[in-house]
Amino acid sequence: MYERALSPIMMGGVEVRNRIARTAHATMMSRGGRITEELIAYHAARARGGVGLSILEAAGVHRSSLLSLANLDNSIIDGYRALTAAIAPTGMRLFQQLWHGGHIYPAPDGGPPLAPSDVPSHIAGIAPRPLIRGQIDEIIAGYAAAARRCEQGGLDGVEIHAGHGYLIAQFLSPVLNRREDEYGGDLDGRMLFLRRVLGAVRDAVSPGFAVGVRLSDSADPRILAMSDVAIVAAQVEREGLIDYVNMSYGDYYALHRQVGGMDAPTGFQIPFTAPPVADSRLPRLLNGRFRTLEEVEQVLRAGEADLISMVRAHIADPDIVAKSMAGHPERARPCIACNQGCIGRVATFGRLGCVVNTAAGDETTLAEQLIAPVARPQRVLIVGGGPAGMEAARIAATAGHHVILAEAMPGLGGLTNVYRHAPRMGTIGDIAGWLEQEVYRLGVEVRLSNWLDADDIIAEGADTVILAIGADLDPVLRQVQFPADEVVVAPGARIISSIDLFSERGVDRGRSAVVVDELGHYEAIASAEYLLEQGAAVTFVTRHKMFAPGIDITLRTQSALERLHAKGDFTMRVGTQLVAAHPGSVEIRPQFGGRVETLPADTVVWVPIRPGQSALAAQLEERGVTPLCIGDMLAGRNLQTAIREGHLAARGLGSRAIVRAPEPVDA
Repeated sequence: MYERALSPIMMGGVEVRNRIARTAHATMMSRGGRITEELIAYHAARARGGVGLSILEAAGVHRSSLLSLANLDNSIIDGYRALTAAIAPTGMRLFQQLWHGGHIYPAPDGGPPLAPSDVPSHIAGIAPRPLIRGQIDEIIAGYAAAARRCEQGGLDGVEIHAGHGYLIAQFLSPVLNRREDEYGGDLDGRMLFLRRVLGAVRDAVSPGFAVGVRLSDSADPRILAMSDVAIVAAQVEREGLIDYVNMSYGDYYALHRQVGGMDAPTGFQIPFTAPPVADSRLPRLLNGRFRTLEEVEQVLRAGEADLISMVRAHIADPDIVAKSMAGHPERARPCIACNQGCIGRVATFGRLGCVVNTAAGDETTLAEQLIAPVARPQRVLIVGGGPAGMEAARIAATAGHHVILAEAMPGLGGLTNVYRHAPRMGTIGDIAGWLEQEVYRLGVEVRLSNWLDADDIIAEGADTVILAIGADLDPVLRQVQFPADEVVVAPGARIISSIDLFSERGVDRGRSAVVVDELGHYEAIASAEYLLEQGAAVTFVTRHKMFAPGIDITLRTQSALERLHAKGDFTMRVGTQLVAAHPGSVEIRPQFGGRVETLPADTVVWVPIRPGQSALAAQLEERGVTPLCIGDMLAGRNLQTAIREGHLAARGLGSRAIVRAPEPVDA
């Protein structure tokens, strides 16, 4: 079934057992630039799961530029040896990506970065110092020394990062490289730095040690065109400087091209990255939001690539390859491409995670292989069959508890059943479907259309009660930044929630609409896109000072704005509040002063911060039952917190005292 995907391939002198790879990605699990037990456990879990090749996240090769790992001296060698010892029994091959950021980030001491020229990056916002000859030679030597340490540490190869707008890509760019010496000018001059780096690395390692390069264009082809990247790839191959090429797409001028979200189709990079290396005789490693071995097999059979990267898919489930090889690909937990737990958590909490896989990044304590059968199974009643409740049921059943999952609606899934119908949010239903499948597979007693009140819950006589009944879906119309102000709602004004919008999809919402975004997440974006697709002119009104700040770090806002502006009449009002709603119009004004403006609005979609629900828990506690409350019933938040809280609640059942109410005493 996966004949091509599971076949071995030679990369220089290194045989890789299959064509499934994990390209370099920031985990930020290092400590002081060094390899940690947590990082080893993270990669070892994927190695045991069957992946053929993993490339470690970017390791800085010079003190002027560090991101995560630091390959600056011999102190990293022991860490490499511990990591390679852990994965050696699995057969997975391990490469290290070697990196210098150039002008993208400030220097580690906060000073200006080094770059080919003094053109600043919009990320750092600091004019860089142009490299002088001695510094160039020092950095080239740094790449060579770092590669030598990788081989001494037992790794199988290195990859030189020459894409995504980092230092080497800056040298390749006719816009960012304004040098007048041999490292500038035409493309031959601009690629000299890369050629000398690769040559120095080749000289520093043994012939059987693999050396590759990662290349990409720029979001703006004037900065670096894919046609120039193709010439560079062909040149370094012709000179025998590389054993494989890893093609990617985009740079920091449009990060969403690098890591596509829910809106990007499977293989979205392939049409751009495959043609430039179509004639290469070297292994070609390509990327593009692949989630299953079936998808990988199709691309490999078409001859567009020789290896395919599945990074986020393996964050979601380390065992994709093993489960697929065993004939159960449906058991692999699906990545939903939300980018919240991987990219978003790295950027906000400084450590990788995953919305659908709570154990990701915490394998030393939360790997599901650590769940042991309980000695004394409990009768566990879970009320609410959304993602939080289903995850709690899955983990509790895995541990051997007898689990009852009661859901008031006719089906499991909670609000995912609503939002999977929203534009570009279809994959949110994938994790709900997987959880439902696993709940049934594990023998959970599922009761649908089963609304329970406090008396019903107590009558069940459960040892543990877990409440996952979700948030209050009908909160008071009040704007959080101005809680003392009341929104005037005239009779006949049409104000609905996003839940109404996606639940009642056949309703005509008129020719104009205003989306009021209190939340700052994807919910309002999806509402605006849906209304635009129905032909309405849409004004996006938000209290925030920028568009959807809650998900900006997930790289999904750029692509959303591209679509919204392309689909119709779309305008934004940031830092703005709703004053009044009338039939066919609304009144808005800038926050902290400014004149009131009237806008046409046949429909107003209000996207609020939703409070939780506490009444049921309070009723149970009054009756002597202390429930575990998880997910949005505590406060409306997001899918990641819902699944995580369900997971952790069930993991803690073994140490939790039984909460069954005492038997009534006769008077």
